[in-house]
This record gives sequence, C-alpha cells and structure tokens, in this order.
Amino acid sequence: MPVRPSHAVTVRTVEVADVTICCRQTGEPGGRPVVLLHGGGSSAATWDRLAASLGPAGCHVIAADLRGHGGSSRTPTYPLAGIRDDVIGLVDALSLDQVSLAGHSLGGYVASLIAQRQPGRVTRLVLEDPPAPARGPGEAHGLSPARLLLPALGAFTRHRGFDHKAVTSAIRQLRVPDPAWWDLLAAITAPTLLISGGPRSHVPPQRLAEAARKIPDGRLVTIPVGHRVHSRSPDQFRNVVVPFLTADS
Repeated sequence: MPVRPSHAVTVRTVEVADVTICCRQTGEPGGRPVVLLHGGGSSAATWDRLAASLGPAGCHVIAADLRGHGGSSRTPTYPLAGIRDDVIGLVDALSLDQVSLAGHSLGGYVASLIAQRQPGRVTRLVLEDPPAPARGPGEAHGLSPARLLLPALGAFTRHRGFDHKAVTSAIRQLRVPDPAWWDLLAAITAPTLLISGGPRSHVPPQRLAEAARKIPDGRLVTIPVGHRVHSRSPDQFRNVVVPFLTADS
C-alpha cells in the first residue's frame, strides 16, 4: 500500500545554539507531537517503523539525531546535559508547547532528563531499556563497557554514521553514580512506560523496576528480547507503545 503523502518522511535541520540537529518528521501535521530519541551509535531512522504506525494514529512524529549521530553536529564534547538541552532547543524551535517523548537506551536517559527538568511539558514518556546509573559509590552500576560499546563500534565500522567519542563519553558519564537522577524521578508528572529487555539485556531489569516505582505514574513492561527491543521485537513493541502514546488520558 503506498504511503499517504502526509505520512511521507521529511528531513530537516534545526540550529540549536551552536549545534545543528537533524530530524525526520512524518505523520499528521498539527497532530499529537511525539519526539523519538535513538540510542548510542544509532540514528533517527531506527524509528521509521514505529513512526509509520504513529502517523496514522494521529501523531506528528519528530525523530531526532542526537548530537554526534546521523546528520547532527559532531562537537568537541558530549555532556549528557548538553544533549538534553539540544532536544529541548529543538522542541522550542518547532514551537511545540507539549510533547510526548520516547527514547531507547541513551535516548531514553535523555528523555528522562527532559521530563525531570520540564515536567509540565512532557505529556507521555516511554523509556526503552534506559541505563539507570548507580545511586552511590557502593552500588554496582550494571553497565558493562564491552557490552555497551561492541554493538555501537560495530555499527561505526560498517556505516561511520556517528562519532565514537559521543558513545564513549556517554558511557563514561553513565558509569558515575548519580543519586540526583534517582531523586528527580519523583518530579516526572507524565504517565511513564518503562520497557525492559529482560535478562538478556545488559541493563538490570530490577533497576528499571525500581525506577518505575519511583516515578509517580510509572509502570514497567518486560519484552525479554534483549536491549534493542524495538528492533528485535517491533510488532510487540508497537502493540505496547502506540496505544500508550495515543491514549487520551
């Protein structure tokens, strides 16, 4: 079946401070805005299948390349707070007052930072197997550098679609205990769906279960296919996420 013109993908770039952010837009212009954030070593194109389902459901989908990835700027440094502010700046530039956010891995962590910083702006939040940092120095972080890096660096070798420094920098930052992140989960006001990849993922499922309990309107769903849930089980992921993002309340 041919794609309806309103659901064709358009690519544009937006200047946010001194960073160029590339994004892919599809779906209904003027529809419910949904911003999708990919994981480290990936790109906005990873969301094309999900976007093709959200568009007909009445959503205006914006899938962004995080800085250092895809068509977005390569920068000297990659602070997680800076990546958060890039996305906030993109939403500002697109004149979107409120948005739903969905992010995978690094993108999920960035989405959580946005929902913590601007809770009234985020209407619904999906966090797909996000890395949850340790709360203190005595707690294991559960983030294996080898397991995080090998898929990303393999993609780098094949496609050179991202700056490997962006991935290694994110891993270094996420391996530092961050009790403030845990404390600020209580500030998230949006209904929040956390999706765990189960025991096959390097992100400890019990860590995500605890994060879901700390978010006032958070719940956890497990799809036990490993870290890349939306890629490995796209139909099951879609069947959980699309109704959640398009619910009226």
